[in-house]
Amino acid sequence: MRKYFGTDGIRGRANGVITPDLALKVGQAAGLMFQRGDYRHRVIIGKDTRLSGYMIENALVAGFTSVGMDVLLLGPMPTPAVAMLTRSMRCDLGVMISASHNPYEDNGIKLFGPDGFKLNDDVEREIESLIDSDLSLRLAGSSLLGRAKRIESADARYIEFAKRTLPRQLDLEGMRVVIDCANGAGYKVAPEALWELGAEVMSIGVEPNGFNINHEVGSTAPDALVHKVRELRADVGIALDGDADRVLIVDEKGHKVDGDQLMAVVARSWQEDGRLSQGGIVATVMSNLGLERFLGELGLSLVRTAVGDRYVLEHMRAHGFNLGGEQSGHIIMSDYTTTGDGLIAALQLLAVVKRLDRPVSEVCHCFEPLPQILKNVRYKSGQPLQSETVVKAIEAGRERLGARGRLVIRPSGTEPVIRVMAEGDDSDLIARVVDDVVDAVSRAASQTLADAPVKGAA
Repeated sequence: MRKYFGTDGIRGRANGVITPDLALKVGQAAGLMFQRGDYRHRVIIGKDTRLSGYMIENALVAGFTSVGMDVLLLGPMPTPAVAMLTRSMRCDLGVMISASHNPYEDNGIKLFGPDGFKLNDDVEREIESLIDSDLSLRLAGSSLLGRAKRIESADARYIEFAKRTLPRQLDLEGMRVVIDCANGAGYKVAPEALWELGAEVMSIGVEPNGFNINHEVGSTAPDALVHKVRELRADVGIALDGDADRVLIVDEKGHKVDGDQLMAVVARSWQEDGRLSQGGIVATVMSNLGLERFLGELGLSLVRTAVGDRYVLEHMRAHGFNLGGEQSGHIIMSDYTTTGDGLIAALQLLAVVKRLDRPVSEVCHCFEPLPQILKNVRYKSGQPLQSETVVKAIEAGRERLGARGRLVIRPSGTEPVIRVMAEGDDSDLIARVVDDVVDAVSRAASQTLADAPVKGAA
């Protein structure tokens, strides 16, 4: 068990979990961990558009410089851009300040190593140990303090990088694109990259004010994009999330296309081009069974991991896969990136659409997804999944589904929520199974809260 880090860095309510004091200590601890060798070490820091980003950024700068590390500040920048720039600018460490698709009240800290990959669990545990130690004993001397400066060329660097992922002779001329940047980190670079590639670009979610990130826009709230695509008769809509590491597509008819369909499109295209390594892709336990069946018809495998793009990437790296992702739209293409990249995933899809010269609705309808229901149960304390009644409800649900479907229950790694998902050929059956498990988890969560001791009680 880790004290601070979850499945995607440190995340929580700003000035609740994520405080200036914690950010200061994270900067000091991570800075000490990654100072190896006799040279000036440096860290690069990007952020999304949340109001609390200023507070956390300044605290991190104080932490890193206090242990002798120089800081390069990017300002608002997608998470994958931070990962890429960490490596290309030869930094010892990269930091992204973001809570991804969460509302503005939350924030988080994601760390990347010098290779541009997220840190593994062992390194994060070492950083946690340092956070809880007496860091005042390891501060740099007055003459060895770090310096901080802003990098003005970061936007252009990332835009050029994204454009180079397309074949040299391919452009987006004649394509009408609506891009929804969720009022988040990609609000500058994503529309500019699409425009430079020749598309006619209409943008929404590009007016961040510190409070409106992910609010009724972006990949987790795509209705605004659906409406705009239909209104403007666009060829395609692209929705990013708050830190632009995930994507959702809307076709010309206003239908939503999730990460499973995107992976299917790219997998088939790369297989035809001889680019797909290891004869398959990597996804999570949440990906639809329809994707697995589609890939099987192509002679491709689907390897499933725990939920979280970091676990997908770990398996990809360990076993040589170059394509993987999540149903939510984290698409990892390791030929180009070290983490999910919403813009690059969208560009790869548009490359297939241009090559085939077919509408997005045809290209992206690779398989008919099986009925799938996901419900969330929020709880305040305790471990509802350890309740005997919950365990029995889960066992009964799996027995009822048998070979006709799947039941996946998991606690979220970023918020106090139990996620209950079932899928199968019989939509009525999976609905009943999900409702029964949700009811059991809800009652267990209520009982745990009722049994919790009251502060001040004997």
